Amino acid sequence: MTSHTWIDGTRIPADGGCIVVANHISHLDPLLTAHFVYDHGRIPRYLAKSSLFRTRFVGTVLGSAGQIPVERLSRNAIGAYDAAVRAVHEGECVVVYPEGTLTRDPDLWPMTGKSGAARIALATGVPVIPLGHWGAQDVLAPYAKRPHLFPRKHVVMKAGDPVPIDDLRAKKQTPEVVTETTERIMTAITDIVAELRGEQPPAERFDPRIHGVKPIGNPNKKDRR
Repeated sequence: MTSHTWIDGTRIPADGGCIVVANHISHLDPLLTAHFVYDHGRIPRYLAKSSLFRTRFVGTVLGSAGQIPVERLSRNAIGAYDAAVRAVHEGECVVVYPEGTLTRDPDLWPMTGKSGAARIALATGVPVIPLGHWGAQDVLAPYAKRPHLFPRKHVVMKAGDPVPIDDLRAKKQTPEVVTETTERIMTAITDIVAELRGEQPPAERFDPRIHGVKPIGNPNKKDRR
């Protein structure tokens, strides 16, 4: 289906609890991210939007692997947070998409993050490894149902150094601290994506609460590589 280039996957800790945070551009992301994480010696456990579990193939894979569905705006969202914290404390590698859903940025840049990943990180004190990737949107465009398998596509994925948040962990977990932690996480992810794309990200991160939900751009434009 694709060829791939994996970069710096050894930055994911070989053992012990950790959180991997990644950008979200395609419904294929969980499968590709799982491939990346597994190839570097860890079994990923996902904290993912519940709708992904209802996607035929992706849902089967995620569900069979004991993953953690998040029912947004419900009591189950709190239960998912508790389950993720418990999994991290038990030494598992938990993968979180901080944006909470596929990006709505017109050019597929990471948009504003939600607080889940930050709160788990602050509660557990484990390494937070940012992961950026590009190319999955050429195989399966955001919100598309049919993949484009030919010509063969290429996906590149890179892990970064742990997000520096030790100073924030030493503070009381106020909304301001959670917001700053989330911003550092999203900046780390965006910096990797910018490197992979060879482009500068927008000066202002797309926020659907402010900008509304806009149609995404054409993910197959040649100048996106």
